[in-house]
Amino acid sequence: MAGSNRSSDLLTFLRNTATRLRIESVRATSEAGSGHPSSCCSAADIVAVLFFSVMRYDLHNPKAPQNDRFVLSKGHAAPLLYAAWAEAGLFPTDDLLKLRTLESDLEGHPTPRLPFVDVATGSLGQGLAMGVGLALNAKRLEKNGARIYVLMGDGESVEGSVWEAVELARHFKLDNLCAIVDVNRLGQSDPTMLQYDMQAYKARWRGFGWNTVLVDGHNHKALLTAFEKAARTKNVPTVLLAKTIKGKGVSFMEDHPGWHGKPIPKGPESQQAINELTRLLKPTDFVPKINTPPSFVSSQKPTMPMAPPPYKPGDMIATREAFGTALVALGDANPSVVALDADVKNSTYTDKFAKKFPDRFFENFIAEQNMVGTAVGLAACGKIPFVSTFAAFFTRAYDFIRMAAISESNIKLVGTHVGVSIGEDGPSQMGLEDLAMMAAQPNMTVLYPADGAATHRLVEAAAHHKGMVYIRASRPKTPVLYGPEETFHIGGSKVLRQSSSDSLTIVAAGITLFEALKAHDELRTGGIMVRVIDLYSITPIDRTTLLDSARATQNRILTVEDHYAHGGLGDAVLDAVSTEGIKVHKLAVRQIPHSGKPEELIDHYGIGARAIVEAVHHIVK
Repeated sequence: MAGSNRSSDLLTFLRNTATRLRIESVRATSEAGSGHPSSCCSAADIVAVLFFSVMRYDLHNPKAPQNDRFVLSKGHAAPLLYAAWAEAGLFPTDDLLKLRTLESDLEGHPTPRLPFVDVATGSLGQGLAMGVGLALNAKRLEKNGARIYVLMGDGESVEGSVWEAVELARHFKLDNLCAIVDVNRLGQSDPTMLQYDMQAYKARWRGFGWNTVLVDGHNHKALLTAFEKAARTKNVPTVLLAKTIKGKGVSFMEDHPGWHGKPIPKGPESQQAINELTRLLKPTDFVPKINTPPSFVSSQKPTMPMAPPPYKPGDMIATREAFGTALVALGDANPSVVALDADVKNSTYTDKFAKKFPDRFFENFIAEQNMVGTAVGLAACGKIPFVSTFAAFFTRAYDFIRMAAISESNIKLVGTHVGVSIGEDGPSQMGLEDLAMMAAQPNMTVLYPADGAATHRLVEAAAHHKGMVYIRASRPKTPVLYGPEETFHIGGSKVLRQSSSDSLTIVAAGITLFEALKAHDELRTGGIMVRVIDLYSITPIDRTTLLDSARATQNRILTVEDHYAHGGLGDAVLDAVSTEGIKVHKLAVRQIPHSGKPEELIDHYGIGARAIVEAVHHIVK
């Protein structure tokens, strides 16, 4: 009888908690004059059960590694998440009334500015991939017993990125991952594709190999049973397909289209909604304790110094291969470093890391969106993920990169096979817009090493840097310019050729640096002296060296890059010096390229030594 009473008390408590979460969501969005209360109301029972009966976490240390993790993939339901943490006691409920204001971090969609948010969400279809990263960390790296819960909307499950994550989670046997789909039938502008066809949802998820549970999303007892079943399931992830009603608990909003993204107007309507919900509260003194996780002590080894570059000047090596070698050296030195690839590891040379550290390497196959999202989840757990593929294929994952920047994630992206210098594969494989797209993101560091030694040192610098980094790596072998003792720092550059009679500064990076050096030698034989700068750090940029060099060379700069003209190295230089009256001339790829030999393409598209020499003659005449 005592157990029966306790169960009854728990269910009453959970019903009351879900009701309070609805009240606070309505109150906060009405006060803000914007938000998504109907989406909060449909999922309130799910969140109440998770936060106050299922999940294990340290309320005062939300980032503790052994905590169960919760990802709100349907980020527009942020007021519900905030209300849950306030209900748990992390901060006063009155703070919820500051929702969506400049003075509060309770933003319209969650960001890691909040201590209880691991990843930024709101661009739909991303939360499950991030959950895969969190689950991989808990199961394969930390082995700390933590479970990961991802609450998704039914509308976002149409996104292809969701099914990338579904496939990979099954492949990795992530039985500590539980997705919950809030099937409330209504999208933003129309009913969802499947509406309440629960059997169709079940067939799809089961077809991908998941343990699939249909559940009434407003039945607390059924939800508790479903979560218990998920926790007992081994070797496969679980999805709870929770049938709910959008706007649940508010009579004039329940299952009515047109309420998505609309607050209940403050005044009589919001008061009516709050009164309706308040009447659902039942008296009870029962308050369960929040489940706390078992203590956990990490066995990770300390970080050691990284070995120096194994090259000497004159050696021939592609920077993509030097990246693979550097990654192994970094993995030896730093146990927090992990690597992810998308079925091109024998081209990006991350196969070297995979062979040396198989437990810290994650093959994502041809699923670049999931790869970046998974890396963000791993980074949220303190890992340093290096994520590599052909630079051109990062375009497919660009929205994930954008959201990673909003998360202020610590992921490191490495794009290989850049520019026309890849040769015969043609334009679909040539990363020619990557500098522009990466530099456009806030706080993104963009590096472009020219040789093996610089690559090695910049991989090391990227790992030490807190924040997102993009490293551009070339396909062709190039001679090593720098000795193993040479240092490189983020925001720096190298002046490789200079004299007191230089008439112009050439700024290049990567493959075109060698073309600039060839041009320098040819121009010198004709009596024209030029300065040559290796601008290996595109963002941040070495403005001081650029200005000093330009002023010493009659305020003239020529940039040359294996990249489209817009948004690349040339524009970065122009932005850095244009306010100082310095003239910047740009050589870049200005049309869609054709297949061909690397050297003939470099020449044909006007970024080789011949074009540089001609441009210098034209500028200094």
